[in-house]
Amino acid sequence: MEKMNFPRRFRVYVPLICLFILLVFLMPRSPKFNYDYRKGSPWMYEPLVAQFDFPILKTEAQLLAELEKAGSTVTPYYRLDAKVGPAVETALTKIDFGEYQQARGAVTNAISTIYSKGLFSSASEKDQDGQLALSGGIIYIQKDRRAEKVPVSEVFTLSDAKDLIKASIATACPGSNVDSIYVACSLESLLIPDLHYDKQTTDLVQDQNLDYVSPTLGVVRAGQVIVSQGEMVTAEIEQLLNSYKEEFDSSIGYNGPQAMLWVGNIILAFSLVLVLFLSILYCNSNIFNEYNKYLYMLMVFSMSAIAASIISRTDPKLFYMVPFTLLALFLLAFFKKRVVFTVYIISLLPILIFAPKGVEVFVIYLVAGIVGMLVFGFFNKGWLQFVTALIVFFVMVFVWAAFRLAFGGIDGFTDLYQILYMALGAFMTVAGYPLIYLFEKIFSLVSNSKLVELSDTSNTLLRLLADKAPGTFQHSLQVMNLADAAARSIDANVPLVRAGALYHDIGKIANPQCFTENETPGVKYHQNLSAKESAQDIIRHVSDGLVLADKYRLPDVLKQFINTHHGTTVTGYFYTKYVNEGGSRDDIDAFRYNGEKPLTKEQVILMMCDAVEAASRSLKDYTPQSVSELVDRIIGGKADEEQLTDADITIRELNIMREEIKSYLQQMYHSRVAYPKRLATPNKNRK
Repeated sequence: MEKMNFPRRFRVYVPLICLFILLVFLMPRSPKFNYDYRKGSPWMYEPLVAQFDFPILKTEAQLLAELEKAGSTVTPYYRLDAKVGPAVETALTKIDFGEYQQARGAVTNAISTIYSKGLFSSASEKDQDGQLALSGGIIYIQKDRRAEKVPVSEVFTLSDAKDLIKASIATACPGSNVDSIYVACSLESLLIPDLHYDKQTTDLVQDQNLDYVSPTLGVVRAGQVIVSQGEMVTAEIEQLLNSYKEEFDSSIGYNGPQAMLWVGNIILAFSLVLVLFLSILYCNSNIFNEYNKYLYMLMVFSMSAIAASIISRTDPKLFYMVPFTLLALFLLAFFKKRVVFTVYIISLLPILIFAPKGVEVFVIYLVAGIVGMLVFGFFNKGWLQFVTALIVFFVMVFVWAAFRLAFGGIDGFTDLYQILYMALGAFMTVAGYPLIYLFEKIFSLVSNSKLVELSDTSNTLLRLLADKAPGTFQHSLQVMNLADAAARSIDANVPLVRAGALYHDIGKIANPQCFTENETPGVKYHQNLSAKESAQDIIRHVSDGLVLADKYRLPDVLKQFINTHHGTTVTGYFYTKYVNEGGSRDDIDAFRYNGEKPLTKEQVILMMCDAVEAASRSLKDYTPQSVSELVDRIIGGKADEEQLTDADITIRELNIMREEIKSYLQQMYHSRVAYPKRLATPNKNRK
């Protein structure tokens, strides 16, 4: 079994202790309803007895039905104009009935009856047709600030009032032409409506009626058995269980010993921190040495725990809207997929503790996050990021629908608001991604996006390299392509290797003629220098490169490539020349690079590819055998010089990389077809 090397520096454990304390205080302070049930399945637990009184909550379908009923039952409100009746009676006294004076009394009584009940206007009569049908034939009449409920059958319409007056005339004047008397006396003008429809008050009362719809059906008393063991969970029992669970989760506090509560929370918090720590240790223990990356990883985990805790205390429905998938992209920007996959899963563990439907939410974000990591590699630029968001949304809905079908049946699809929440959450995955650049600044990290940007050969420093040292620039491009192939073969960080390859020799800008690839024809820089002086000028390009890197503010991760691409090797050509000229072998340190040995596999890749590419230019032929011998000699030589003793690379990865470099060089220097000479075309006119 491989021995695990636990970090010994105390500063590694300080953030873990802080995270542990944070989790302890984020843990829930009340128990959860820890029963799993669904309609149509038997209750597998002991009989459930209500520990307290709780209301039976109506289902969404029941509540909607009652709201529709309340909305459809509208009782119209009418205002009574009390001045109209006396004014009409006064006007009646001025009408001349002529020879039909005996009709005056009958008409007076009819008018009195009409205005004692109320008279609709023609417009109100039209408005009320729809309202009265819905109200069950009841209206409200407001008199002197008091509203009375009156059957609509007792109130007069214009046609009813006209019929009553004509009937009164017919009774008082039998045998007379009633219509002629009605028209001759202009009795039509007396029918002035005194009831006016009050739409504002009607709507106000209607809104109040909707607000008064009770969300409960009744109450279950403490001690009542809700469901017995083995009993089938019917729709009614499911409604009782849902109501009990709602009351239990929202209102019931912890009623046990406080010490036990804290002990439980401490154990849970410690378990989460331990799992996170061990996952980093197993996946890539070098993260402990890169303290800024380590702190960033703990910050991402803390964001997940804090978000889950806040949502559980506010509205658990928002779990579907918070973009937890964004955590995967936050990690992917700075870490390898192997590490991201593990840490992302662990970052979702707080959801299992805080979310009411923890398993469902956990699985939704687990699948969506992993798919998001995959597709983001293809759709990560400009508007294509919205393609990533759309795919994440469809994945979330797909998994959500699977849970609905498995545990809720067709009825489970009634909570369609959750789909809207998931759409918003998927969109915020794109909207929140630019925070990467803020985190990059705060934690002094370099994202893959930044590395790609730095690898643009139009950057100022690379253009300066191309102008001042064109041979070195071409060498860097060749090393970049060779290192790219090697990095892909062992799943290393390709953007990082490419950027490191482009900048590793920028120190040669300070003295380009010192290096053979930049020599001007006829000029021999080292002709009048001693071997030791030449070696010092060659070695100086590492320190000059670090000075330029500081001047142009290159990230530290690229400075490490400059400092490690030669490690602590010896400038073999000039050292051999020095010894052959009679120099002491003990002076080897004067010919040794004062850099550092590579630590990461990316730095190892660059060291090997840099040396191989430079040496390959000296080959006279590029047969598979000569290329293979060259690569073996270079890589074996670096190992013999103990340049790989501190590197995080396995022998297996080194062998894979070795074969990939051989294959790439053979393709790059493959033999060309020799073009035959074209014979001169004979002149047909020639004799």
